[in-house]
Amino acid sequence: MTQSNPPGPTSPSSQQQQATLQLTGGAAILAPISAFPNGVPSNALVLIPIAPNGQPLEKKITEGPVALQMDEVWKLLGFNGPAVQVQDEQGRPIMIGLEDLLAGLDKHWVENPDDFDRAKIYAQKLMEHGKHVKAEQVLAKIVAKGGGGDFWLLLGVSQAAQEKWEKAEGTLKGAQNLLKDNPMASIELAKVARGKKDKKGERENLDRALSIAPNFVDGWAQLFLFLKAEKDEDAAVKEIEELASSPVNAKTAAPFIALQGFFAGDEKTRDKAITFAKKASERSPDDPLALLCLSALYGQAGKIEEVVKTLAPHEAKMQRDVRLAHNYFEALFALRDMNKITALLNKLATAPTREVKEFAIVRSRAIAQMLEQQKQALSAASAPAPK
Repeated sequence: MTQSNPPGPTSPSSQQQQATLQLTGGAAILAPISAFPNGVPSNALVLIPIAPNGQPLEKKITEGPVALQMDEVWKLLGFNGPAVQVQDEQGRPIMIGLEDLLAGLDKHWVENPDDFDRAKIYAQKLMEHGKHVKAEQVLAKIVAKGGGGDFWLLLGVSQAAQEKWEKAEGTLKGAQNLLKDNPMASIELAKVARGKKDKKGERENLDRALSIAPNFVDGWAQLFLFLKAEKDEDAAVKEIEELASSPVNAKTAAPFIALQGFFAGDEKTRDKAITFAKKASERSPDDPLALLCLSALYGQAGKIEEVVKTLAPHEAKMQRDVRLAHNYFEALFALRDMNKITALLNKLATAPTREVKEFAIVRSRAIAQMLEQQKQALSAASAPAPK
């Protein structure tokens, strides 16, 4: 690949720049299939426009190599807006333009405006992509028609995202009254209080959320951030551990799962994260999230035997949790324990969970391919040299 230059004579210095340009990271070529008369390279990814308005892309790239921004790529492919993933009627992932998706969801809802499920899907997708004004309009209509607490909660969140603090507070209090066993309304009210710079209100709502659901990891994480901002990191950790030791919280691993997350990303604090993850796992040995965090941290630290030791007793949980299955498989593969790998994949292939079953099938094929390649390599190495 060469560096592009403006039209005109090319100086020796610019020629040298072209010759010595070094690429770092990834790079890609955008070209029509006709650019590869001798066959498509084995590392190529085929991108096929499935709408008729993909033609401008095909026309442009026949004129020569092009450099595109991602929004140009979507536009040239005929996408209306950036690409988002959805599923087709057979459950396969497919990419379409965001605006086309939202237009389709809007049409689906308008066809039956009393269908609350359609409205909820539409509003959630709008919020996911930051279109809170439209989401508020949709949700307000549903709430006015008698939509339940979930719609009040979503409406409050959309209002808070627009910093309509007073409106959001009133709406979320309504959600709180309707969803008495759901901590999310209190968590969102804490965020509103933060927006209003009401520290007392923020703490009260965080405490309320955890009183409703002591095992709510995000609630503990939000409380840690609040305490860290009010005091400092060490004081925040100390208070979280003290609260975790109270009788009402004594059986939940959530406080320590939350704490480990704040120290897991930095190699310098990984040991600290492992300490918290161990506490979580010791407190609740069967908690899948605690097992997942501890095994992942051991893996990051290169302690592969500890990953196996941690997860080996929990193969039954892997039948329903592909994340645990993944961590255990990767540890066994790193140790090249083919007997255990084979036994694991055979068990997972009969799992009731589709995601786990697909994981087992894909990994089994990869292992079989690897073993066949090794066999061929050994055969080639042992074959007598031609005379």
